Amino acid sequence: MSHATLEHLNVTVRDPDATAAMLEHLFGWKERWRGAAIHGGRSIHVGSPSDYIAVYALPEASPDAGDSYRRIGGLNHIGVVVDDLDAVEAKVVAAGLTPHSHADYDPGRRFYFNDADGIEFEVVSYA
Repeated sequence: MSHATLEHLNVTVRDPDATAAMLEHLFGWKERWRGAAIHGGRSIHVGSPSDYIAVYALPEASPDAGDSYRRIGGLNHIGVVVDDLDAVEAKVVAAGLTPHSHADYDPGRRFYFNDADGIEFEVVSYA
């Protein structure tokens, strides 16, 4: 049986430049590509050499007020594994974001935060 890996996910945001900059700052990721995208929008790919998040925006976005956890097909959160959970949490706080739902469990620790577009990120460390 072959092993599959996740290459990327694509999420709609209000400002791809701001979201990409936040991801680069918080997680040490790099911009891989930017350019025109479907429906006249634009995307920035930011991540590692092997995987990334595509942050996408339409020329005129309209936010969906629905709760993704209650909407079939909704994005619930983006999970990111880090080596130093406390250092990343300090960066999240310094960026003006609010960590929540801290949990310690076997084998790791985690917290969550929501970005400016309301996208929830789970940050977890197994170190």
